[in-house]
Amino acid sequence: MEHLFTVFILSDVAPGQLPVGIQNATFLAVALALLVIISFSIAGSQAAIFSLDEKDIDVLKTKQQSSAKRILNLLEEPKEVFASMLIAKTLVNICIVVLTNYLISYYVPSTYLDTAIGIFLKFAIIAFSVLFLVEIFPRVWAAQNNLRFAFEWPVLIMIVEAIYLLLRRISRWTVAVADGFSRTVGANKAEETNSQQLDEAIEVQTDEISPEEKNIMKGIVKFGKISVKKVMRSRLYVSGVEYNTSFEALIKKVERLHYSRLPVYKGSLDEIAGVLNTKDLIPYLNDPTGLGDWHVKIRPPYFVPETKLIEDLLLDFQKRHIHFAVVVDEFGGTSGIVTMEDIIEEVIGEIKDEFDDDDLMINRIDDNNYIFEGRTMLHDMCKAMRLPIETFDAVRGDSESLGGLINELSGELPHAGDVVKTGDFAFTVMETEKNRVKTAKVTLTLTGN
Repeated sequence: MEHLFTVFILSDVAPGQLPVGIQNATFLAVALALLVIISFSIAGSQAAIFSLDEKDIDVLKTKQQSSAKRILNLLEEPKEVFASMLIAKTLVNICIVVLTNYLISYYVPSTYLDTAIGIFLKFAIIAFSVLFLVEIFPRVWAAQNNLRFAFEWPVLIMIVEAIYLLLRRISRWTVAVADGFSRTVGANKAEETNSQQLDEAIEVQTDEISPEEKNIMKGIVKFGKISVKKVMRSRLYVSGVEYNTSFEALIKKVERLHYSRLPVYKGSLDEIAGVLNTKDLIPYLNDPTGLGDWHVKIRPPYFVPETKLIEDLLLDFQKRHIHFAVVVDEFGGTSGIVTMEDIIEEVIGEIKDEFDDDDLMINRIDDNNYIFEGRTMLHDMCKAMRLPIETFDAVRGDSESLGGLINELSGELPHAGDVVKTGDFAFTVMETEKNRVKTAKVTLTLTGN
C-alpha cells in the first residue's frame, strides 16, 4: 500500500525534478507549514469553544471586543460550526499527509526509504505531524486555557469563522442528515427519556416516601438546569429604597414591607447603589442620631446575569456569605432580584412566613381549573398543577411568567375575558392592570391524553 501511495504521489515526477507548475520544494514546505497552522487553529479552537461553560459564556457577554462577539455568534449554531470545523480539519489533515509524504520522498534518497527503518521513520514523521502537532497538542492546550485561547487569539477565531462561512451550506446539510437519523433512531430523546425515567423512578417509591419528599427529590434532579431568570422576582414587584430617603422615612418603609434586605437605588432600579440589611438599623431605632448617616450601612451589591444557573449562584452565595443578588439583563438594566430563599424553594417547595401575603397562594378550583396571578412563574404553575416543568417550553418564547406566556400566545395586550388556547390548555384573563395580566384562570381540557 505504501508503494502504491508513493507511486500515486510521484507519478510523472522524474528524479530530482518537481511536478509541473511547481518551481521548487520550498513552496510546498511553506504550504505545509500553513496547513499545519490552519489545522492547529481548527483543533484548538474546536476544543476551546466547545469546552466553554455557562460561566465562561457569561464572561464573554460582558466583553466588548470583536473576538468575544465572534465566539458568541459561532455558538448560536454550534452543530453547524462543529461540522464545518470537522470537515475542514479532515481535508486539511489529508493534505498534510500528502505533502509530508511527498517532501520526504523528494528530499530523502529512495535507497533509505526502501528499507524497513526508512518506512518506519516516514510513518513516524507523518504520524507526529498529524497526531501531535495538529491534534493532541492544540486540544490539550486549548482545553486547559479555553477562555484565553478562544478570546485572546482573535486570528484563530477569524480562521474558524472564515471556514464556517465557506462550508456553511455543506455543514447545514450534514447536520440535517444527522438530525434526521437521530430522530429515526430516537437518539435525541435520550436526555428527555432519562429525566422522565428518573421522575417515574421517584414516583413509584410509594411505600416509605411522602409526596413532599418526592417533590424534593424531583427538585434536586432538575436543580442543575434552572436559570436565575426562572426563579427571580421581576423588577415590577421589587420594593427598594431611594438613596436620598430620610432615616425616618426609611424606618417607616422597613416596618411596612417586612423585608430583611432591600435594594438601595439612585433614581431608578437600573442604578442600584447597594443592599441594605434591615437588621443593621435595629440598634438605632430609639436613637437615630447615634447612626448619623444611614448610608454607611449600605453593603455592596452583587450582580448576576439572567442566564446564570441557580446551582452556581448557590455556590457564590456560600463563598461570599450573602443571601441577595441583583439580576441584570443583557443590556445591563435591572431585571429583578434573587435571594437564597428563592433558590432553596426550588428544592423543598414554597417557604411561607408570618409576613408573606396569603393572596399570592394558588387557588385550585378542581383538578382541571386553577386561578393564578399573572406574575406567577411558569415553573411554579407547573408544580402546582403537577405538570412537567418543561410543559410550556415549546410555546413560551422568552416569557417566564403566566402573564408573559399569555402575551406570547395572543400576540397583543390582554383584556379581561380574553381566552387563549394552546394544546390542552385554555388561559382565561380575569383581571388586567396597567396593560398586564393580574389574574388568569388556567383550564386543562379533557381532550388531551
